[in-house]
Amino acid sequence: MEYRKYTAFFRLQFSMGLQYRTAAFAGIVTQFVWGILEILMFRAFYQTDASGFPMTFAAASTYVWMQQAFLALFMPWMMDNEIFSNIRDGNVSYELCRPVDLYQMWFVKNLASRLARAVLRCMPILVVAAFLPYPYGMTAPADLTSFLLFLFTLMTGLAVTVAICMLIYISAFFTLSPDGIRMAALCVIEFLSGAVIPLPFLPDNMRKLISLLPFASMQNVPLRIYSCDLSGSSMQHAVCLQLIWLLLLVTAGRQLTVLALRKVTLQGG
Repeated sequence: MEYRKYTAFFRLQFSMGLQYRTAAFAGIVTQFVWGILEILMFRAFYQTDASGFPMTFAAASTYVWMQQAFLALFMPWMMDNEIFSNIRDGNVSYELCRPVDLYQMWFVKNLASRLARAVLRCMPILVVAAFLPYPYGMTAPADLTSFLLFLFTLMTGLAVTVAICMLIYISAFFTLSPDGIRMAALCVIEFLSGAVIPLPFLPDNMRKLISLLPFASMQNVPLRIYSCDLSGSSMQHAVCLQLIWLLLLVTAGRQLTVLALRKVTLQGG
């Protein structure tokens, strides 16, 4: 069956990702320290005038801990350097000889890599954050429905993240070096996805515009659902946008791949 090839790619990449336990431990320590620093920063702001902020301090703390726990799923800078290297050096020619769809293969491998990193890192952070005193720790979602919707949007947000990264990978076919596009794209994506500042803290006009962009469909939606900051019609609207952007980004990525492969110039190799 056709899907078995991509399932095999997924299993192989996932197994390889689970081998980097030392790197995962270092990442856990770093993310704990970074999460504590972020929460202390928020506490300093909330102590000035808590009534002027769009999220409660408990919700902001939950957002930070969930962000750190699932950092590997959504951070755009966690990309596969081997893909860029293969395109730059010409070794992508070996990938093109395989009887597989290049876009699907890279998409599945990136999904597996991010999931493997998240599996190694998320549980220690979630367990410790759950036992921290209120409001510095991580609170539970409002109900079971919210939790299930969080899991759904978490996976959809991951797929949106990979779809955006795929566009960056494929852009390397059209340049001598992907470094410029990669650096510019990562800076924009990280800010507009809520990785630097949660989107509710941005000015209203800016927030409304950014919420319509695909970057808001990455970590912003699932983390705000879990922290009880997104609910009702706003939540339904955000989930629909997630699905729409996923479809549009995957379609655009596949079309761009077809365009890139019509005339491939191998640099080296």
